Amino acid sequence: MLYNLLSPLAEDIQIFNLFRYLTFRTGCATITALSICFLIGPRLIAWLRSKQAGGQPIRADGPETHFKKRGTPTMGGLMILVSVTISTLLWSDLRNQYVWLALVVMIGFGAIGFVDDYLKLTKQNVKGLAGKKKLTWQIIISSCVAIGIFYSLPTGLYNTLAIPFFKSALLPLGVLFMPFAVLVMIGASNAVNLTDGLDGLAIVPVAIAAACFGLIAYLVGNTIYADYLQIHYVPGSGELAVLCGALIGGAMGFLWYNAPPAMVFMGDTGSLSLGGVLGTIAVITKHELVLAIIGGLFVAETVSVMIQVAYFKMTGRRVFLMAPLHHHFEKHGWSEPTIVIRFWIIAVILAMVGLSTLKLR
Repeated sequence: MLYNLLSPLAEDIQIFNLFRYLTFRTGCATITALSICFLIGPRLIAWLRSKQAGGQPIRADGPETHFKKRGTPTMGGLMILVSVTISTLLWSDLRNQYVWLALVVMIGFGAIGFVDDYLKLTKQNVKGLAGKKKLTWQIIISSCVAIGIFYSLPTGLYNTLAIPFFKSALLPLGVLFMPFAVLVMIGASNAVNLTDGLDGLAIVPVAIAAACFGLIAYLVGNTIYADYLQIHYVPGSGELAVLCGALIGGAMGFLWYNAPPAMVFMGDTGSLSLGGVLGTIAVITKHELVLAIIGGLFVAETVSVMIQVAYFKMTGRRVFLMAPLHHHFEKHGWSEPTIVIRFWIIAVILAMVGLSTLKLR
């Protein structure tokens, strides 16, 4: 909004020229989202605590250490959604279609997560919204956005898959592009949701992934850098860097209250929305496979659940002591801070590997 209002004045008032710089607006979006979290955080947590007598329900078969967290309020993802949405609307170019498409997924998936959290709280069990209903709404929202992306991407990119480490390799998907884009958005959403099981575990890797895709969006949306790095140029996608900056600020602001011992959990309200918006940005920037590398921690958590379920159905036995993967290490006796910090380290390493694909071609 500020870009649309103030950048036209740059010809007469030189200081307003700053609003034309994407890097300046991205930095401001980060600071704004962080500030909003600090401003509304204490009040929101107090309000959630007053409305949630029992706090987030704890799995009866979960690690014993989790029972001491009983009473901790959930739905803290509202803090992230509010801060990121306001910051993005404030600092981005509101004429950019990619920003709106990403926001639709983030807010839409956040609404699904909110209903899921609300049902868990009112019923005081861990089931919440039925899996089929949750998936159906995710498919509806992501399908609408996938159509928007299809008609927004430039010719030659709208129905293809870019292959990392190769200069101009594009795999034609044809009619499969739509279901593939939907799969990326929903897969990323649910992968972050599965990872969100320990204090601070999911939010830092989300911030790391947002930082990586902020850089990717900036480079992909700049014809000079895209040509130099020999990556596929997507006009207008650079504006997503502002959204990524807001995601970093919102994530760090939430971490202030989610650091062990957590004062609030993000719940599905936060995890579904954050994963979904990262998946959407990956589809728009044509870096879907790079998301699987940068977000490799989320992938590992998801695969651990898939392996556990499939193996148990086939043999009646378990591969892991408990799934997702972080619970397996808890059952092995690792302390929660040890698991969280080591997973953060893995997320940083995977981020560096993912970013290396920009140059190693």
